[in-house]
Amino acid sequence: MGFLELKGLTKHYGTAAVVKEVSLWVEKGQLVCLLGPSGCGKTTTLRLIAGFLEPDGGEIRVGGRRVSAPGDTEAPERRNMSMIFQSYALWPHMTVMENVTYGLKLRGLTKADAQQRADTILAATKLSQLAPRYPGELSGGQQQRVSLARALVVEPETLLLDEPLSNLDANLREEMRFEIRRLHDKFRYTTVYVTHDQSEAMTTADMIVVMNLGVIEQAGTPEDIYQRPRTEFVARFIGGTNIFKGRWDRSDGVACGNGLLLRCGSGSSPARATPPSRCATTTCT
Repeated sequence: MGFLELKGLTKHYGTAAVVKEVSLWVEKGQLVCLLGPSGCGKTTTLRLIAGFLEPDGGEIRVGGRRVSAPGDTEAPERRNMSMIFQSYALWPHMTVMENVTYGLKLRGLTKADAQQRADTILAATKLSQLAPRYPGELSGGQQQRVSLARALVVEPETLLLDEPLSNLDANLREEMRFEIRRLHDKFRYTTVYVTHDQSEAMTTADMIVVMNLGVIEQAGTPEDIYQRPRTEFVARFIGGTNIFKGRWDRSDGVACGNGLLLRCGSGSSPARATPPSRCATTTCT
């Protein structure tokens, strides 16, 4: 049993099922990346976790407490979650300090307590000297750190990130993904991170969940996903993989035609393919 549990989660838009019976267990303090191409259902899954959408089937539990089910969805503000959006969503008329302390004021903290917690998180995100500035006076990377600081200062149980680095240039993306990992290691919140970027997932995640067409193709550590893909889709999506199609000989080999027989050195069986009785994919050494 995990801290965050998705059981048979399903969501339809009209007649189209965009999330199809997704089940996932996330341990407390784990950083999980939902990885996949556009339209695979990863952002819809994140919004279901946040409570912005109501599921059509299945349920979501946090710490053993059910927070979402058809006809019974707890409001987002009662879930003790913070979400970082792709657009940062900072208040343009508020300074960095005012943006960061806004959530604390809504929770009724005194001005002194809010100031103390904001000072701590601004120091952790390297923003102390920028506290009096407005968002329009900051770079994209600085705005992203303000968004992180605002999300973390309220001490959520769960942190949700929806492609937070997609608006940054390549150098800033690399810097910020290591910054996100550093802050996760410092505060150990349970984190669900949505991205379509394989490099982001491989360098930041404890567990990668590869999604395609509304279902989970494979979930595992970055090493498992890269070294031992279970489906052809995962093998093709994760990186530069050579795919050989053939027929499994029920032992440790795959006959690929023209007398070519590949002996497989890892895994107990070839990965799933379509149709499974006629062709297969596997990891061979």
